[in-house]
Amino acid sequence: MSDSNQYTNSKVTSNDFMSGWAIALIIAGTGVSLPILYLGAEITLKAGFETALCAFGISTVVLSVLCILTTLIGNRSRLSTYMILSFPFGKQGVKLINLMIGICLLGWFAVALELLSEAINDTLLSTLNFDVPFWLISIIGSIIITSSTMYGIKSLEKLSNIFVPILLLFLIFVVYLTFDDQVSWDGIINYVPTSITLSTFEATSILIGSSILLPVLMADFSRFVFNDRHSLISILGVTIGFPLVLIISAVLAVNTGEIDIMKMMEKMDLIIPAFLLLFITTWVTNATNLYSVVLTFSTLSSKSNFKYLCIISSILGTLLAIGRFSEHLFDFLSLLGVFTPSVSAIYIIDFFILRKQVYHLEERKNFGIPALLSWLLSSIISLFTYYEQITITSFYFVDSLLIAGLMYFLLSKVEMKRSIRKKSFDSKVV
Repeated sequence: MSDSNQYTNSKVTSNDFMSGWAIALIIAGTGVSLPILYLGAEITLKAGFETALCAFGISTVVLSVLCILTTLIGNRSRLSTYMILSFPFGKQGVKLINLMIGICLLGWFAVALELLSEAINDTLLSTLNFDVPFWLISIIGSIIITSSTMYGIKSLEKLSNIFVPILLLFLIFVVYLTFDDQVSWDGIINYVPTSITLSTFEATSILIGSSILLPVLMADFSRFVFNDRHSLISILGVTIGFPLVLIISAVLAVNTGEIDIMKMMEKMDLIIPAFLLLFITTWVTNATNLYSVVLTFSTLSSKSNFKYLCIISSILGTLLAIGRFSEHLFDFLSLLGVFTPSVSAIYIIDFFILRKQVYHLEERKNFGIPALLSWLLSSIISLFTYYEQITITSFYFVDSLLIAGLMYFLLSKVEMKRSIRKKSFDSKVV
């Protein structure tokens, strides 16, 4: 692979093609993380098991369909998400979208750091009866993660490929122990909380918001796979991996009544092995997360310094973690469902319908006005549907997709007609 730029601005060459199964494992691994385990548990304890299962299913279908389309774009173009987005949004306009994506990724870094710090604190208390201030653990954890990101991301990714599958197998084993402990499937599936505080719609929206960046960024993975068939295989990481992790966390939450995975493990006398696996996988995942934040922010300026951006991003993420950003996680994820789906819709329409699956670098403008207007207006309208000021489909993330796609198609057609008229007029004048 080209280590100098990771094919950021060029097409992937056949020397670096790989199997879709390898990509599927990487994508599935991103779901075996503290934030996703936390989400599955909290949604189940607030909505009930059957409602949670329904939300898991709907969100998986929506994300899988979007990922199929964006995966094919990445595979057929062999370009990075950054390059693909620069066609509809423009070489300068794409920076606004990258800023939004970077902020979203930074929010995930903060949540993962906070949950990891909580896990360390819980483990120290339960095993050594030793209480360390949360803010101190967060700062130390951030320093370790930041150092890893700046100096050892490649070795960490290899470590992740080993420990993520081990953690997943360990969690499946824990679920087996749960049923072996005379807990019936009927008892779990019929679980309903005393007070239901989350509807199917709300739970689905939160879950889609949690992973809505994946369809947008899927091209970064699929540009490396052999062909369309392997592209579709890579989607299994979403279609199977995502709901599997959610169901595991849901079963454990019902059995223990806890949202925090470490408290679940403590009740099952498995805190030490669980902590070791979760610590390593979350450390690796968050180092990779910070790496993505820095790469995204680095596209905003050609003079960006990687290490400087890494330190600044880490400080911002640590402050959010110390400020208990996870308390606002559901609101954060819901807003992602407002602003992010439209990006996928726009570049799907742009590639398959307007450009007929062919990209020409010279066609990129500095600002893609139709795309920027479509994204902005669809986000504003979806925000109104989110706050229930108006109703369109009753699913604001679907509103965001449909409005952005339709608006971008119409505005692009208008711009094309104007361009044709201008060329015709100029030729007559000449």
